[in-house]
Amino acid sequence: MAGLVDMLMGQLSGGAMQQIGSAIGADENKTQSAVSMALPLIMGALARNASKPEGASSLANALTKDHDGSILDNLGGFLGNPEAGPGDGILQHVLGNKRQAVETGISKQSGLDGAAVGKLLITLAPIVMGMLGKTQRQKQMDANTLSGFLTTERQTIERNAPKEMGLIGNLLDSNGDGQVEIGEVVQKVGFLAKLFGKR
Repeated sequence: MAGLVDMLMGQLSGGAMQQIGSAIGADENKTQSAVSMALPLIMGALARNASKPEGASSLANALTKDHDGSILDNLGGFLGNPEAGPGDGILQHVLGNKRQAVETGISKQSGLDGAAVGKLLITLAPIVMGMLGKTQRQKQMDANTLSGFLTTERQTIERNAPKEMGLIGNLLDSNGDGQVEIGEVVQKVGFLAKLFGKR
């Protein structure tokens, strides 16, 4: 079965990717490259947060309450006005003080300006949560099984790009001053575009 990042890239291919690019003012290739960097980072942060019981419980509750996957049924409508969605709050919770470093690194590596990257992340976060919430319901996962599922997802990406995902792990475990470190992380994780970006 395809991993969640792979499924998300498939969901966002074609017209959805073009719509995202138009919204953030970037061509489709740059947009796809940035998305291919951002999705593993978001998934890695979610897996990290869910590795602790309180984090897994909080995520499971949020998915049950607010993210049933219906966003995927009207993706075009959501992409028409993503800033009205819950992306900003999700990012604050998931990335915390790493958010600015992530945005800076993706900006430097992708060539998108900071505002475009910020909007991209705000767009992607609810889609990731929607896909995860849909999967949670399909698999009837509680907090423990959700944590295990996300660990497996992280390991799937690590098998394909162990060095790159190791650097992402270092970033997410850092003390939040990763302005320099994130540039190296995102440069390395650009390799993931070759794995997830060709659809």
